[in-house]
Formats: sequence, structure tokens, C-alpha cells
Amino acid sequence: MKLSQIVPWGRSLSEYRAMFGLTETDLDADILGCGDGPASFNAEVSQRGGRVVSVDPVYRFSADDIRSRIDEVYPHIMQQMRENQASYLWEDMGDVERLGEVRMRSMASFLDDYPQGRPDGRYVEAALPHLPFGDSAFDLALCSHFLFLYSEHVDLDAHLAGIRELGRVAREVRVYPLLGLDGRLSPHLEPVMQALTEEGWQVSRQPVAYQFQRGATEMLVARSSRVRH
Repeated sequence: MKLSQIVPWGRSLSEYRAMFGLTETDLDADILGCGDGPASFNAEVSQRGGRVVSVDPVYRFSADDIRSRIDEVYPHIMQQMRENQASYLWEDMGDVERLGEVRMRSMASFLDDYPQGRPDGRYVEAALPHLPFGDSAFDLALCSHFLFLYSEHVDLDAHLAGIRELGRVAREVRVYPLLGLDGRLSPHLEPVMQALTEEGWQVSRQPVAYQFQRGATEMLVARSSRVRH
């Protein structure tokens, strides 16, 4: 991956709470954040004494490199948001300018934390479907805005391989959203759920108290067949 291929866009702990239905008990667990990018989730949970490891290919780059890329692409992202406002709900965010402020604040928090968090092992350069962790290393794996969202770019086999890998390293997997970039339910969702169910996984769609992309009101929750209750 080249830095020029990355479009950094960071979300906060409050958004992760809502997207994944995270309880206080969840936040006390060992958490893997897959594809976190420049989200402030890791920084905020770590500040409150929690345990999060984030994985993303972007973590091969320095804080200065990521900051420069954010500054480079931010105006283009904001223009795209203005052009596609109708695809989103603005009750909580207010408007595009407010969204930009929220995202930049989250990414600034990440950039403050990253120089220390990376050598501490909280930010790991890795990507699905191969994660450098042992079986059941985490209690909970969260995958935000990658699987299902990019269904046009990531095929069904890659979705299955990715979720199986998340289920190998964590006891429970949660994926949000379940819609593609076109705002429609991902065509991979039902085949993924069917395949995992046939393999003995416990799989369900669960409502969440979050909706920014119109219609994105559910997450996938999956527990591997090898997990013992």
C-alpha cells in the first residue's frame, strides 16, 4: 500500500459505542479494532485504562506522514460530503462543516497518541485476512466501515476469509455497517451468514443506536463454532 492510496477518516469512541452497541463491560474487555485508521477509539479507550489493539495497513507510516495525508485529502473529502449530503442523516452531526470538525478532532487525538501507541504495540501494521495474533487473543473484534461497505471492491471470498480470521483471533466479531457505498444491503451479507451458519457459527444481525449513512441501522455479530461458552 502507498500513502497516496489512503483516505484517512477517523471516528471517535462515542461513535464506536453507538455503532457496535458497546457496553461498559465490553470496554473492559480485550478489544481488537480492525481497520481503525486514524480513529481516536484506541486513544480514548486507552486513556480510560482499557485494552485495545488497532490494526491497519496505514500504521506502516509515521505520524507526520499520516498528518500530511490528512491535510492533503481533507478538502476533497469535504467536497464529496457536500455533494452527497442526501445519503446521510444530519440530526446528530448538524451539517457537513460540523462533521469535518468532529472528524478532525478525532484524528488529532489519534495523532497525539500514535507516536507512543505504535511502539507500545497498540497500533499494528496488518490487514485481513492475515492477522499476527494467536487464537482467541481478544475477547472482541470490531470491524468498522470496511467489510460489506466496500462490497464492490472486496469479493465474497475475501469477506468470508476476513471474518473467519477475526473469529480466530477473537471470541466475538462485530461488523458495521452492513450496507455498501450505494446505500443498499451488501450482496455478500446473506451468503456470508449462510456459510458461517453452516460452519457452526452463531451469526445474527442486531440493531444499533447509530445511523449516519441512511439505512445503516444494523451490525453483524458472529461467534465462531470453536468458541466454548
